Amino acid sequence: MVQARMGSTRLPGKVLRDLEGRSVLGWVIRAAREAGALDDLVVATTSEPGDDAVAAECGRLGVACHRGPVDDVLTRFVGALEGRRWDAVMRFTADCPMLDPAVIREAALVFRAVPGLDYLSTSLARTLPRGLDVEIAGRAALARAHQEATGFHRTHVTSYIYEHPGDARLLGLAYRPAGDDLRVTLDTEDDWRLISAVAAELGDRCVPVRTLVSWLRERPDVRGLNAHVRQKALQDA
Repeated sequence: MVQARMGSTRLPGKVLRDLEGRSVLGWVIRAAREAGALDDLVVATTSEPGDDAVAAECGRLGVACHRGPVDDVLTRFVGALEGRRWDAVMRFTADCPMLDPAVIREAALVFRAVPGLDYLSTSLARTLPRGLDVEIAGRAALARAHQEATGFHRTHVTSYIYEHPGDARLLGLAYRPAGDDLRVTLDTEDDWRLISAVAAELGDRCVPVRTLVSWLRERPDVRGLNAHVRQKALQDA
């Protein structure tokens, strides 16, 4: 499930910006599809009129779209699950166009291989660049979060699960060489400058994480474009 909306605080309209001839949302959808590991794909956007454009883009991309509350994204996800026989949900955000299908596929395979797992993520102990992370939540864990979570946990969908695990079984994936100091998510104009530079150089394609990290290591001029940008804290986003 991809959460997407036009009303970003720091960079409105970012999910539909054109990146080498394809919308940012389109890059995310392509990566998810190329992984070849997902049974279904849904974009969860809001019921606000401003997100009619997101719904229209979903139609153009041939992907299902569910619309729900603006800030209560957890309710939006649970609503999208109604009528779908999913045992677990892989969560994406539409501002991460550089996702690696191989990481998506590995996460799905590991989750399926571990019986009784409630939550899997590449960011429990971050080693990937920000913007390449993948997470999966079991349906029962999401249901518990929906029943119990309040405040910012409802905005972040999965944060209640890993901050209040209880008896839940959590698993983290780590990658080497580490690239956790790098940032390829889209939240500011400087993020856009970096992502645009990557796409212009490496092309309109899904880039393997090692290739991306190696290229950024060799290009301090590019990786420095957004090195000063700080991710919002959970309670502030």
